[in-house]
Amino acid sequence: MGGTVTAVSCNGEYSFTKPNRESIRLLAGLGVEGDVHAGVTVKHRFRVAQDPTQPNLRQVHLIHEELFDEVGESGFRVAAGALGENITTRGIDLLGLPTGALLRIGDEAVVEVTGLRNPCAQIDNFQRGLLKQVVGRGEDGRVLYKAGVMGVVKAGGVVRPGDPIAVELPEAPHRALERV
Repeated sequence: MGGTVTAVSCNGEYSFTKPNRESIRLLAGLGVEGDVHAGVTVKHRFRVAQDPTQPNLRQVHLIHEELFDEVGESGFRVAAGALGENITTRGIDLLGLPTGALLRIGDEAVVEVTGLRNPCAQIDNFQRGLLKQVVGRGEDGRVLYKAGVMGVVKAGGVVRPGDPIAVELPEAPHRALERV
């Protein structure tokens, strides 16, 4: 099971979108070098206000490019980095991964998946109605979060568009992803 990096993005300032880059450097235990969300403790403003000592389980944000295709069918135009992700992927069912899955990216980098991104109202500020596209209900009535996954950097390295991504699943039993 594997896929490809289609884009990489980071921003040293708080903003909803992140500009695409030629490459990003992942730093073990911290996140994306130069990104506002890098650090050992939580950096998301809402979470900092609740408890700034929480561990940062959101060091790296990954979104599957297939989501852009899906929302495009409903008339939304979303490009890599537009929803604030650091790594845009293709060919991996990110949302179907279990907690603790390892993503081996390029030659060195390893990201451990910690959970689902909890999309916020800023998505509707970006494009009105988009939040309903990335948060829905499954056939069983459960809330579905489709705005990507979050992870922590286990091994650092440079990540570039075109890099392969290999998925390593944790030992069973697997735990489904929850919001982090």
